[in-house]
Amino acid sequence: MNGMQRFLALAAIMLLAGLAGYFGYRATGDSAAPVTGVAQPATTSPAAGEDAALPTRPAREIPERLPEFTLKDRDGVPRTLAHWAGRPLLVNFWATWCAPCRREIPLLTSLRAEHADEGLEVIGIAVDFREDVLKYAEEIGLEYPLLIGEQDGLEAAAAFGVEPLFPFSVFSDRQGRIVAVRIGELHADEAAFILDRVREVGANRLELPVAQQQIADKLRELAVLRAQSPS
Repeated sequence: MNGMQRFLALAAIMLLAGLAGYFGYRATGDSAAPVTGVAQPATTSPAAGEDAALPTRPAREIPERLPEFTLKDRDGVPRTLAHWAGRPLLVNFWATWCAPCRREIPLLTSLRAEHADEGLEVIGIAVDFREDVLKYAEEIGLEYPLLIGEQDGLEAAAAFGVEPLFPFSVFSDRQGRIVAVRIGELHADEAAFILDRVREVGANRLELPVAQQQIADKLRELAVLRAQSPS
């Protein structure tokens, strides 16, 4: 791929993500995070009296289980998410040119270390040029596993039923069932609550639909508190 072709390909990726972010911004009015909230496999309409403008944007049907796709890792080895089967996963879609994505990386690194005894693995899926991702990962010392793709990365994102807006994070249990999809920048309090529910589901102390509803309710609550707090 020559320089012009690479430029056009990256422009197309950025345009798709940018358009999704723009329309998300128009829908929510949140300039700090164009689209936030949680999308669930089983989606419901807002309850009576609930603010439909709150950031709960299940744009498409979210699959019940982690979808199948193949992307190359840092070493160029094709991998699927099945490589980490039997572990709870936090799958994070990002790009080097996305500021909220870069802000999330320290949190993701911390979560991986804090929940290592539970077997949690963080998988970063970079929808970006391979050489740019490898260079940035080396510069910041990014340690968790990476899968990298351009058009195939966008196709992987679409497999989760999510518009191509970065970042977004997918939480799954040991059985590969999707517990939550957090669209927008992930915050520590949100991650803690979601991972606690993932743990409870994995220990058979909480039914998955109940956990999903609790997560949706909690993230709405946190979004309101964040909007009300001084910047």
